[in-house]
Amino acid sequence: MSPALEQRLKSAGHALLDVVFPRWCVGCAGAVAIGPLQHVCAPCSAKIILSRAPHCSTCGWPFPGEVEGLRRCPNCQDLDPEFAEGRTGMMMKDAARAFVHELKYHSGWHLRGDLRVLVRRMEPLKSFVRGAVLVPVPLHPRRRRWRGFNQARWVAEALAAEGAAAGIEELLARVRDTPTQTRLDRAARQINMIIAFALQPRAVVKSEQRYILVDDVFTTGATLNACAKVLRQAGAQRLEAATLGHG
Repeated sequence: MSPALEQRLKSAGHALLDVVFPRWCVGCAGAVAIGPLQHVCAPCSAKIILSRAPHCSTCGWPFPGEVEGLRRCPNCQDLDPEFAEGRTGMMMKDAARAFVHELKYHSGWHLRGDLRVLVRRMEPLKSFVRGAVLVPVPLHPRRRRWRGFNQARWVAEALAAEGAAAGIEELLARVRDTPTQTRLDRAARQINMIIAFALQPRAVVKSEQRYILVDDVFTTGATLNACAKVLRQAGAQRLEAATLGHG
């Protein structure tokens, strides 16, 4: 079978499935036509804001206009980060927020393909992770069993595949089952993260290796900072952070 014929058959099969099992957009609940994203329609996809330079050197939040040197946004002024720099892929608004919420809270296995497509578009983030070892922020075992997956691991896998990272290492464990941080302010989040993480048994941290902590969302930075502190204490000297979204 020729590649062209195979592609036409696949397209016909997808079209038939769309008739029997129509796909709905996570952003607007409208129907999704055949395109790069399977669960985000074209109008909602166009509204997704990707992070570009210039941006906050700690979290990746984009600045308007020109900015010289390393600058922190107001959100990061009081963070005192344990990691050197951070980047994010997109702003958590409109369809981007709906996508991440669907991924985390509604058994988002069906969104893994779209996650890869979105990460493929995030050129600055892909360049940032190139050559680094990615360390996903872990879930507590109880929450991992309930959810069935760790969304930070999925983000790390997409970044490793699309951004030519050196690999993924599960160096951290979540040893305290902390309450959800969705409705907590910065101070409460920092308290919530106290002694929440530890080094995995038999984990080896190499001081010369460049590590990038990976999480789904940057909000106040409390979770990433708590993880970074554990890795710093274990000897990591080259440590940064990356998230899929910010907000």
